[in-house]
Amino acid sequence: MPADTAPTARDLPEMPVPHVTEKPAYSVSGVLALLLGLIGLLAGGASAVGGAGLLSGESGAAGAALVVVGVLLVIGSVFAMAGLNMVAPGEARVVQLFGRYTGTVREDGLRWVNPLTTRKKISTRVRNHETAVLKVNDAYGNPVELAAVVVWQVEDTAQATFEVDDFLEFVSTQTEAAVRHIAIEYPYDAHDEGGLSLRGNAEEITEKLAVELTARVRAAGVRIIESRFTHLAYAPEIAAAMLQRQQAGAVVAARRTIVDGACGMVEDAVARIAAQDFVELDEERKAAMVSNLLVVLCGDRSPQPVLNAGSLYQ
Repeated sequence: MPADTAPTARDLPEMPVPHVTEKPAYSVSGVLALLLGLIGLLAGGASAVGGAGLLSGESGAAGAALVVVGVLLVIGSVFAMAGLNMVAPGEARVVQLFGRYTGTVREDGLRWVNPLTTRKKISTRVRNHETAVLKVNDAYGNPVELAAVVVWQVEDTAQATFEVDDFLEFVSTQTEAAVRHIAIEYPYDAHDEGGLSLRGNAEEITEKLAVELTARVRAAGVRIIESRFTHLAYAPEIAAAMLQRQQAGAVVAARRTIVDGACGMVEDAVARIAAQDFVELDEERKAAMVSNLLVVLCGDRSPQPVLNAGSLYQ
């Protein structure tokens, strides 16, 4: 399997182009709007009370006018104060006027917008989503279990609100789909020397997962910050067999290392004996010495020396 570092554009899912993008909404400080609204309420209440006192006298017409003005001031002040919004840090307000998107308020604190608009609260904080343990077949057809955690954040509030029905459910579903797709593309353990595997190349695979997730959730205005596998194992029905295979591979690798080292040591010993020329070794004696040294160095048990009271040829 090729050890590429990123999925090609052909492998990535094609998502629709967003029709709306975030823009700032017109808003002013809510403190001033609140102060003016309270002044309007007080003035309207005072005017209505004063006008009601004049209704029974000779200035009944003026009193009625004051009452009407006071009531209108109270209604107008209450209506204007309906445009006040409390925006906490890490939150935003998506503003719509008669169904049309007019912008997003991201400034925290007390803000005032057009009272005729509707405002939807949306969180822009960093979130975690952890998938359930999924059971899929890897590239070799072996059933494996895996789960992942994704760190994400709403980057475009307009797309998160209008491009998808429910961006929370959308992120959850697309995360599971991306994890399943990555799992079937790569084996748990690669048989080839340079092949990528889920267990042996966790960093590269998680980078590919992040790239695919970014392509999948871009339409919802979501930014993927990080993705990691939290669970990776063979399915229970083949776990024992695969464990034996891994143990056998480890034993073979250890034996290969031991044999390579022993051959080097024997070669060095024979070369030093021949160079110093303190023992004359013919081919048969060399073979016997090499055999004995390899048995001693490669054996998994302590050697039991055998003393030869005669000669090599008797």
